[in-house]
Amino acid sequence: MDRTITYADALLEATDLEMTRDPAVFVFGIGVPDFKGLYGTTRGLLQKYGPDRVFDTPLSEDGLTGMAIGAALAGMRPIHVHIRMDFVILALNQIVNVAAKSRYMYGGTVKVPLVIRMIIGRSWGQGAQHSQAIHSFFMHCPGLKVVAPSTPHDAKGCLIESIRDDNPVMFVEHRLLHYQKGPVPDGVYTVPFGKARVLTQGTDITVVGISYMAVECLRAQRSLQEVGIGAEVIDPISLSPLDMDTIAESVKKTGRMLVVDTAWTACGASAEIAARVVERLGGSHKLQVQRMGYAPVNCPTTKNLENLFYPNGQTIASTAYSMVHDNKKTWSPTYVEAPEIVQFKGPF
Repeated sequence: MDRTITYADALLEATDLEMTRDPAVFVFGIGVPDFKGLYGTTRGLLQKYGPDRVFDTPLSEDGLTGMAIGAALAGMRPIHVHIRMDFVILALNQIVNVAAKSRYMYGGTVKVPLVIRMIIGRSWGQGAQHSQAIHSFFMHCPGLKVVAPSTPHDAKGCLIESIRDDNPVMFVEHRLLHYQKGPVPDGVYTVPFGKARVLTQGTDITVVGISYMAVECLRAQRSLQEVGIGAEVIDPISLSPLDMDTIAESVKKTGRMLVVDTAWTACGASAEIAARVVERLGGSHKLQVQRMGYAPVNCPTTKNLENLFYPNGQTIASTAYSMVHDNKKTWSPTYVEAPEIVQFKGPF
């Protein structure tokens, strides 16, 4: 039976179910056993499973990632949580050179069932070193799977799928998603990697929204509907592997694609999706492709500048409108600040 719960509770439920099912699953990271438990995603797990399976860590990302890889090679299923993706950069050597390559280098005789949860995103004036979203780094590396679900349903199913996978999975969570509510089935289910979700049907333009941008793309779709434009919104969910069949089929129909990422556009996930669509359809179809994401500057801390830095429903709708009118007309809906930005109080 479906209930309406938050994204954070969906992640907590997935972790709890898998820890109950499999004693090899354990979770650790800075703030994991805190009473508020990383936006509520690990709340109460320490009391239920004890300090051997739920524990806090010092600031030592490289060493702790090495420990997690060793535990995974030894048959455990660790979940390493990073309250900021920015800190994962400190463990790149372990992730890229060891976790991603061990199964290949040992001829498939070993497994690395490791989940690295990484929280990204804006609000609260996080500034240049606490708001980065570098998921495209990991999409670049063979041996790593990268997922970025946007709904509570997909968050739960994707996390269970990630924990059960025998390969390292980079699990991307936007902090503004943690308070989003949606229907989530009781019990265990999985959401398979490499399968995108079509959120709305449309014939005028395909809009691909990555992670939290799927929410903003849906806001844009509703605004576009009011001026007679049908936008087909697609949430890739899984970035590596990437479901290009679903995206390409939609672009065949609409002839236009706008990819919106919650990251820099240069060399990013949006660039990869745009390139693959052009490679597939460029010779046989008339296409119009555009990307939105961060400008090539560091993330500002000041709220007014932060609002300009991130795409939102208004700017997405305005861009899509111009594309549909061959860039000969402009229009913009009224800007309304997203309720999750207004309500965001942080994890503490």
